[in-house]
Amino acid sequence: MIGPLAITLGDPAGIGPEVILGAWTRLRAERRAPPAFVVGGPELLRQVAERGGIDCPIVPIADPSEAVFASAAGLPVLAGLDGALTPGRPAPDGARLALASLSWGAKFALSGVASGLVTAPVAKSQLAGIGWNFPGQTEFLAEVCGRPYRDAVMMLAGPSLRTVPLTVHVALAEVPGLISINLIVHKARIVAAGLQRDFGVLSPRLAIAALNPHAGEGGQFGDEDTRIIAPAIAALQGEGIAAFGPVPGDALFTPRARGTYDAALCMYHDQALIPLKALEFDEGVNVTLGLPIIRTSPDHGTAFDIAGQGVADLGAMAAAIMMASDMARARSASDA
Repeated sequence: MIGPLAITLGDPAGIGPEVILGAWTRLRAERRAPPAFVVGGPELLRQVAERGGIDCPIVPIADPSEAVFASAAGLPVLAGLDGALTPGRPAPDGARLALASLSWGAKFALSGVASGLVTAPVAKSQLAGIGWNFPGQTEFLAEVCGRPYRDAVMMLAGPSLRTVPLTVHVALAEVPGLISINLIVHKARIVAAGLQRDFGVLSPRLAIAALNPHAGEGGQFGDEDTRIIAPAIAALQGEGIAAFGPVPGDALFTPRARGTYDAALCMYHDQALIPLKALEFDEGVNVTLGLPIIRTSPDHGTAFDIAGQGVADLGAMAAAIMMASDMARARSASDA
């Protein structure tokens, strides 16, 4: 039997609590809600539901094992971890609650108590203020899982597109010096294995984006595409991975091109995120590949400016919950 998903609170001053409640309520009304529980915040979530007019009974539980039974009465929420509700006003106590929820959720997923982890948005600046020293939740989870950061690969996924930035939060000027044959091959292997194990894609097709316009135009616009990217693709093909490219960025995301691959590996952050957000903003999911646990997150931030106003879109959180559930089933079948 597949266990429940663990959903973390995120920063309580952001839209995380309200989109959790709204998404779960929507999925429950549609009879699609998978077994799940929120890691802490029963009173906080009760207040969010009351203020927002969300018809979502909160059911405090003492242990994740109670989640499946408790879900018949409402949204199961782990008791013993709570905080004040301050929409739009981030504070150190809220960051501590977000970190505690994330830490416990990661432990539940790593121990197998939870079948996967869905993380609501956190404010990295607020976490840094309480001594947190990670670029993001992905790197934190890699350390909790005992894996090097380079093994935690971020994939953005929506109904019609999956993209992977090979370099993430770095200055654009640094990208040419960071990409290498080893980087591309290493991350492509992780993506191919993740698509097979967690998405049921038996023979993943990987499109590898070019770095320069027109893939360098024979060296006129840079030589990285022929010197680094093409040899990496040849190495992947030699391992039996269906990789191709380098594909110029202006041709990679057309409707016809998107039907030729299962994931596009991009050289830098915006090359991957701009098309995903343009096409799938309300359903975009951040998936972490390469870890022993399943982790998804809505592809948006804390949105402090609209927190508590009842205008946050629920689509990405609902998609993150459903994708984690689908991944858990696919992994269970793959590992059987």
